[in-house]
Amino acid sequence: MKAMILAAGYGKRLRPLTDHTPKPLVPVGGKPLIVHHLEKIAETGIRNVVINLGHLGSKISEALGTGDTWGLSIEYSDEGPDPLETGGGLTKALPLLGSETFLLINGDVWCDLDFRNIPTSLDPNDLALLYLVPQPEWRNRGDFSLQDGRVTESENPPFLYAGIALYHPSILDGAKVEKFSIVPRLKKGISSNRVAGILYEGEWDDVGTPERLRAIQNQHGT
Repeated sequence: MKAMILAAGYGKRLRPLTDHTPKPLVPVGGKPLIVHHLEKIAETGIRNVVINLGHLGSKISEALGTGDTWGLSIEYSDEGPDPLETGGGLTKALPLLGSETFLLINGDVWCDLDFRNIPTSLDPNDLALLYLVPQPEWRNRGDFSLQDGRVTESENPPFLYAGIALYHPSILDGAKVEKFSIVPRLKKGISSNRVAGILYEGEWDDVGTPERLRAIQNQHGT
């Protein structure tokens, strides 16, 4: 299995920090957020990682190189100055990801999940498996519900997508390399009961504001 890390976003809510530093390179606990992910990916035995690039993308590729430091082989999918969002970014990267299920990680989240506990495959009929977390206080609405290991939609969803998932490339069948969100395709899969879910109740944050970044850095170091 291969892994992909999403690292093309602007990180607008962390400005002015992200005017000069891509959000995945923001340090927590002595290393960039994305390096925590690479270390944990390496522990799983996965060796091939794709990282998409957008805002200040050259700084990410310069910092991480070929991945040798972590025993990985990193390839980059450069989307240029105008990132393609999740759907377009994944579609552009498919030639690097291949035809098998892949692990997808948002490069700018902080969590203490042990990636070795992530399943290595999907049920044959499933398009995706999403990790969900309880809705934090700073969000006024969740994304999804979870029932018997299946992701569902509801009027008051109690869980947030954690930015960690398995995807089968077939969820992108017919897609073109253009700017679009994966969410409509994901919701279509949910409506046909083709999306599994796992609730994670450990430490997690999307590092979405300067205040939350400072709180994490105060707890774990910069």
